[in-house]
Amino acid sequence: MRFVVRHETRYGYSVPVVLGPHVLRLTPRPDHLVLARSLVVRPEPVALHDEIDAFGNSVARAVFAPAATSELFIESRFEVDTAAPAPVSPVIPSPAALAPYHAGEIDGGVAAFARAVAAEAGPGTLAFLDHLCRVMHARADKHVRPTGDAQSAAVTLTTWRGACRDFTALFLAAVRSEGFAARFCSGYQAAADTPDGRSYLHAWPEVYVPDIGWRGWDPTHGIPVTDGHVALAAAPDQADTMPVAGGYVFDGPSVTSTLDFDLRVRAGA
Repeated sequence: MRFVVRHETRYGYSVPVVLGPHVLRLTPRPDHLVLARSLVVRPEPVALHDEIDAFGNSVARAVFAPAATSELFIESRFEVDTAAPAPVSPVIPSPAALAPYHAGEIDGGVAAFARAVAAEAGPGTLAFLDHLCRVMHARADKHVRPTGDAQSAAVTLTTWRGACRDFTALFLAAVRSEGFAARFCSGYQAAADTPDGRSYLHAWPEVYVPDIGWRGWDPTHGIPVTDGHVALAAAPDQADTMPVAGGYVFDGPSVTSTLDFDLRVRAGA
C-alpha cells in the first residue's frame, strides 16, 4: 500500500528556552520501502544526522545552537510503500536479542486474563493472538488522548477505557505473561477510526512468533497488522518509540509548554 504522510509538530514555550539534543523518530522503519522523505526543523539544528538505533529504528539526532527560542517546529514528509509480512522471516533472533522484549513484573489480574483467553482460543499460538486481539477490541472503550504515557495494563484491564497505546500496553503484558517476546510499535494507520475523524499517531503491539517472526496485531481495531500500517519505531516499551524526545533549559522560576500537531495521511493502492 502506498502512504503519503505529512506530519507537523509544534512546541510552544511560555518563556524562551535553549533546546538540548533531540531524537526524532519520524522516519519509517527500514523494513518499509521509503520512496521520498524530507525533514524540516526550526530552529535549524547545527547538526542533524540519521542512524539506526539499538532496536533497528531509523532515527534522526538533532543538536541545536545554545540560542533561546520560544518554539520548536518539525515537519516530516514521506512517501512509502508497505507490504504484508512474508510467511516466514529469514532472520531468527538469538535468545539474548529477544530478552529485552520479555516480561518484567506482570499484574496477577492481567496474567489471569491472558490464561482465560488462551483457554478459550484453544491450541496454537496464532489462535491465541488472534483471539486476544478480537476480545480486546470487543471490550475496548476507545478514546483519543493525544499526550501522556500509556496507563498501566492493570488500569486498562479494570476500566477497558483508553487510547491505542493503553490497549497496546495491555496486549503486551498479556502475551508476555504467556512467555512471548513482544514490542511496542508507533506509527500510522490507513484508516482514521477516531471519534473526530482526525488522523493521529497510532500504537499497536508486535509479537515474536516462533518459526514465523515478528507479527503485529491491532487490538484497537481488532485486526492483524498487514500493509495498512506504517511503523516508525518499535521497542520494548513506549518510551523508546516517542516521535520526538529531548529537553531544554530556561531562566526563571517556571515554564509551560504547548503541543500542537497537524497530521495528514493519504493511503491507497
